[in-house]
Amino acid sequence: MDSDPVKDLADEPVDHRFKGLPPDAHTAGLTVGQLTAQRRDLHTGGFTTPVLTLDADALEHNLTALGTYAARHALAFAPHGKTCMAPQLFRRQLDHGAWGITAAVPHQARVYRAFGIQRVFLANELVDPAALRWVAAELAADPGFRFVCYVDSVRGVHLMDRALRDAPAVIDVVVELGAGEGARTGARSDADCRAVADAVADAATLRLVGIAGYEAEVPDADPERVHAYLRRLTGLAVEFDKAGRFDAYPDLEEIIVSAGGSAWFDAVADAFGEMPELSRPTLKLLRSGAYVSHDHGWYTRLTPFNRHPEEGGLRPAFRLWTQVVSRPSPTQAFVNAGKRDIAYDLGLPTAELVRDALTGEERPAAGVRVVKLSDQHAWLETDSPDDVQVGDWVALGMSHPCTIFEKWPLIPVVESDGTVSDYVRTFF
Repeated sequence: MDSDPVKDLADEPVDHRFKGLPPDAHTAGLTVGQLTAQRRDLHTGGFTTPVLTLDADALEHNLTALGTYAARHALAFAPHGKTCMAPQLFRRQLDHGAWGITAAVPHQARVYRAFGIQRVFLANELVDPAALRWVAAELAADPGFRFVCYVDSVRGVHLMDRALRDAPAVIDVVVELGAGEGARTGARSDADCRAVADAVADAATLRLVGIAGYEAEVPDADPERVHAYLRRLTGLAVEFDKAGRFDAYPDLEEIIVSAGGSAWFDAVADAFGEMPELSRPTLKLLRSGAYVSHDHGWYTRLTPFNRHPEEGGLRPAFRLWTQVVSRPSPTQAFVNAGKRDIAYDLGLPTAELVRDALTGEERPAAGVRVVKLSDQHAWLETDSPDDVQVGDWVALGMSHPCTIFEKWPLIPVVESDGTVSDYVRTFF
């Protein structure tokens, strides 16, 4: 019987590659699965600081919340895997109804395939010849594999066609409509999109299957501007369909219309819900990814559930436990985690909890603020000499999951009572 690559992750040895895990587990030669079976306590089970954790209840809550949301709004769902790059979480997302997983670059798609992902949406134009040939070979070798990627330029289409002339499979593409001047990728005008689609029609190696975009890149984004961009996106899909641009592919079973980050998926649901029927069934594909762990800053402020609390909510699942290693003055302290451990591209972390080194009692981190980061230290400012002491554990909340996961290759999943019940492996 073929092995399961996700389950096989439990056979990895617990060793020096993984920060924060118990040194005695390495000494004893334990595997990840054996350490998991021991169900150690995070604070008394030999874990060292700093150590990043995921809250088990928050993870399950978030997976359920967006899976339910997508189903309620008749959206297919391909969460962006670059947020976490964790095959165990991909598996759980698929179990909660995800259509597939979104990638940004070929390496991510290769990781997905190594762990059995059958549908990959690459939200970028792919013009690397070696990567294109790899995709074509994967498609030829596995009839059940579905791959879709962006195209946003005529030159890009020509490069793809050139690389694929002798390839064993045709690659499905969607034209990317840019979110406006000053935004990131994507064809800037409707005319540009038409020109790209014309180029695809002339390329025997490619098949046009839809339209896509990314509404979070709308300049000066607000509800009105984001809705306007998304209606432009869906209008272009309707125009392409009426013009017969998909009729050249009689075996095309559905038209893909895709958008969706984690800040405006309510607008995506609105605009996609307003779409008229097309000549073929429409796969309305949402790509939000940061929801799985949520955060303590950027996405907490921007989540659409703030605008529509009746739809549900998300919970921050990350917590970075650090330790006070220096208290040089009554208003200053240093913990042993810095830029190499902490996501900081969208703001400094926040101090959430303090765990007393002597009693094990936890309290809110009132009066404790992170004011600066060095490579291996976070600088704390405190209101009172009693706020923290050397040896105390301080839990930090961070913003932007994409740059949190990448710093931690194996992350303990912690139950509400402190028991570590699983370990999530990441691949960046």
